Amino acid sequence: MDSDSIFLGLGYIGLIATMGCGIIGSCIGCAIAGLAADGAMLETESGHGRFLGVVAMPSSQSIYGIVLMFILRGSVSADTGVGVLGIGILSGLAFMFSAIYQGQCCAMAINVSKSKPEIFAKSLVSAGIVEGFAIFMLAFALVLNQGLAAATNAG
Repeated sequence: MDSDSIFLGLGYIGLIATMGCGIIGSCIGCAIAGLAADGAMLETESGHGRFLGVVAMPSSQSIYGIVLMFILRGSVSADTGVGVLGIGILSGLAFMFSAIYQGQCCAMAINVSKSKPEIFAKSLVSAGIVEGFAIFMLAFALVLNQGLAAATNAG
């Protein structure tokens, strides 16, 4: 196996990492929020629909991972493989942790709204803030990808 094949393979691992880690995080985050929603539905008489909607919030990191994977796919070459690997792994981890912690924020919002339904929307602010970090990571990854393309074209 030559070095070009190795670098190309590393780039494809980066593609898998950005998507796979985002999906793993979304799965965990949605499960955390889902468990809280299930418990809340046992303890409340109405308003169950809002709990179920919040359960899906951490799934957006899967979408970011898939979008980034498609964008990075066009950049994979022997020259960019290590760069794509780095972008993919670090972006994937950021998406994963964002989804997990967003799930925890959603679970807490569901739990507090059992006692005080009037603060439900306000209690989701922290989940939105955590979501913002995943969006920042997506933006940073896109900028880094453009830098990879520019460096490859200049070289």
